[in-house]
Amino acid sequence: MSDTDQITPDDQTRHAQKMAKKKAARDRMMQTKTGEKGLVIVHTGSGKGKSSSGFGMIMRCIAHGMPCAVVQFIKGAWDTGERRLLTTHFADLCSFHAMGEGFTWETQDKSRDIAAAQAGWDRAKELIRDPQIRMVLLDEVNIALRYGYLDAAELVAFLTDEKPPMTHVVLTGRGAPEAVIGMADLVTEMTMIRHPFKAGIKAQAGVEF
Repeated sequence: MSDTDQITPDDQTRHAQKMAKKKAARDRMMQTKTGEKGLVIVHTGSGKGKSSSGFGMIMRCIAHGMPCAVVQFIKGAWDTGERRLLTTHFADLCSFHAMGEGFTWETQDKSRDIAAAQAGWDRAKELIRDPQIRMVLLDEVNIALRYGYLDAAELVAFLTDEKPPMTHVVLTGRGAPEAVIGMADLVTEMTMIRHPFKAGIKAQAGVEF
């Protein structure tokens, strides 16, 4: 016998009444949420999914016909699936700028890393200033901030003073500075519970890149 076979008419009535109360409360709450603004969104933490979430929002923008842009600060040298997809199929709506040269332990050249990060930030500022672009994803920018390749105070000041009112800016990467977290409208911290890398599984296409 399935669980549905055990539902009595009284059970159904109580459930309907309970859900009606929840819907009424939800409708009242939603009536107060009428504002719109361009959001500063931060995805940080040690868990997987920060960039993936950012690219998910980029795909939503594309689906709505909203012009958007991506600036990659660290993984620019990688041939990633998202880069292939966006540059091959959606270049008319999403401009993709791979500015990084790899993780800092790969380049082993701090001055080069700083120059690449600054070039990425200069490009990001141009894109953010363009009011036609509705979302700009700054992929792994938090890592550049954490290593001191970019100045967090400058970034916060720019987003506060120069970002157009309806432009969304998404910042990904672990170790987001407190100043960035403090000024953001939406902050999500990804928590790692288990990761296959610790079990000897390498990064795999379609999962990590």
